Amino acid sequence: MEKTKIPFIKVFLSVFLSRLLSFFGLIVFIGIIIGLGALFDSDESAIESNTILHLKLDGLIAEENSAEVDPLSLSVNSTKGLSALLHGLKEGAKDDNIKGLFLDFGTLSCGISTAQELREGINAFKESKKFVVAYHSGEYISQQAYYLASAANEVYGFPTSMFQWNGLGGEVLFIKELLAKMGIEVSILKGNNNDFKSAVEPLFLNKMSDSSRLQMQVYMESTWNTMLEDIVSSRDLKRKDLNAYANNIEIKNVNDAVAKGMMDKSMYRDEVLKILMKKVKVNDEKELNLYSFSSYSEDKFLTDQILTRASEPKVAVILAEGSIAKTGKGFSSDNICALFKKARENESVKSVVFRVNSPGGSALASEEIWREVSLTNKVKKVIVSMGDYAASGGYYVSTPAHKIFADQTTLTGSIGVFGVLPYTKEMLGKIGVEVDEIGTHQHAIASTNHKLTDFEFETAQKEVNEIYQQFLLRVANGRGMTIEQVNSIARGRVWTGSDAVKIGLVDTIGTLQAAISYAQSISKSVKDESVVYYPEVEEKPFANLISLLEEESMNVEAKQTILNHPILESLYENIESAQEWEGMVMRLPFKVDIK
Repeated sequence: MEKTKIPFIKVFLSVFLSRLLSFFGLIVFIGIIIGLGALFDSDESAIESNTILHLKLDGLIAEENSAEVDPLSLSVNSTKGLSALLHGLKEGAKDDNIKGLFLDFGTLSCGISTAQELREGINAFKESKKFVVAYHSGEYISQQAYYLASAANEVYGFPTSMFQWNGLGGEVLFIKELLAKMGIEVSILKGNNNDFKSAVEPLFLNKMSDSSRLQMQVYMESTWNTMLEDIVSSRDLKRKDLNAYANNIEIKNVNDAVAKGMMDKSMYRDEVLKILMKKVKVNDEKELNLYSFSSYSEDKFLTDQILTRASEPKVAVILAEGSIAKTGKGFSSDNICALFKKARENESVKSVVFRVNSPGGSALASEEIWREVSLTNKVKKVIVSMGDYAASGGYYVSTPAHKIFADQTTLTGSIGVFGVLPYTKEMLGKIGVEVDEIGTHQHAIASTNHKLTDFEFETAQKEVNEIYQQFLLRVANGRGMTIEQVNSIARGRVWTGSDAVKIGLVDTIGTLQAAISYAQSISKSVKDESVVYYPEVEEKPFANLISLLEEESMNVEAKQTILNHPILESLYENIESAQEWEGMVMRLPFKVDIK
């Protein structure tokens, strides 16, 4: 049979046009999705009477909301933002259509200070005489999750869930011998007498130093005592009993916790739903109106911020979280400095709350942020609110503030400097790689394959000492102390917020909301509650729609309408399969993990 030749141009055009049509089809498809999202969002935005807010506490709680779409699975990697959650609790307390709050616990991930701030928000919500019911349904109930749940009026758990109650503990992996076997040498630089700066100890020791052990023991005991104090006040328990339960490992599961009064009853989910039905006086589960708290809080927060930006807010809140770096979206000097400049140039803003949640990072980036905080504080008072961490560089950038607030369990201080200089030439030689040097001057080579001479090491050590001295000076000037006074409480040591108040590193214990209230009082804007947040809150309709498919706030008919389309059906199936990636997983354990 004779083969027919197809001209190349025809093949090219057909493929090109098909790809072009596919591309525009995708654009149209996304447009339809966004339109549907807006439609359903507007239909479901009105809160009906007898509504119960359903807060799923499963996953990470950070300072900001985030929702990033995974294009491969068409799922959303989302993070709940503390500010939005607190705003939602505040709005829910005032909403007559809201009758109560259902805390539905999965695998919660947040710091103790974040949990403490949420507890205060829940306690404030309860003052409106609305109920709060907590339910643990996961394989495992952490002490952190129970601590947060204990603020509820009633606490229930799945009958076979395990319950950890054995006190706080942590471990550090030391790799000195591993590095030696690999042929890697490490030179450690630390500021003068920075014996508490223990982050680098795993590189050159085989166990914790006395200084490191002391500061971590004090931190954990202080944190544990704060947790017990709050639990005792909420559950009418005795501190000595809770400590005995931990020492004797008497709480291993939900039934043990119920027997000791730490929880009210073990229940299956349908039984908990019946309790909720009884509270809102409905007889059929279909009449039970559970509304996604995440959707509620995010919608309220977004609306509030849109209205606030259109008005003249007197207080600005700058949220900063993560390791401090020069560039990037998070706690980078490029980003945070721009936000401070924006707040400083906003004529309506009279004071700035700087929310710091960071273990530190780049010394250079910290200095850049310090400068912007200093410049702003000269024209508008800056009030720092410390979250789970505000240590090392996180404390450095806080020092110029007019006033510093911290939570009781905030890990702060760590006033010190260190550097790590690895030498890898011997390791490369073991795998057949040789390195030679050439240069115009005696010290021209600066790489991990060049072993430092004594002179080079001493030069680097002097630089580290100078940075430490500058750190001491920054703290002394900011806190009204002498350098000698600061040095006595510095040396790289970490402190809890409670202890930091006693030694003068922090002014007062208080939450983010307490810091905002103080900023409003000095800005003479107590009656005007509008507060503008930076980075600015933005709506993400595509991510919102995908999340909406998993929320009970969308009724069954609305879901079916969306899923009737075969492409959307496939999208939903991808989301469903992604939800199955839970339970036991393999993770790299190289970190300090306090439980």
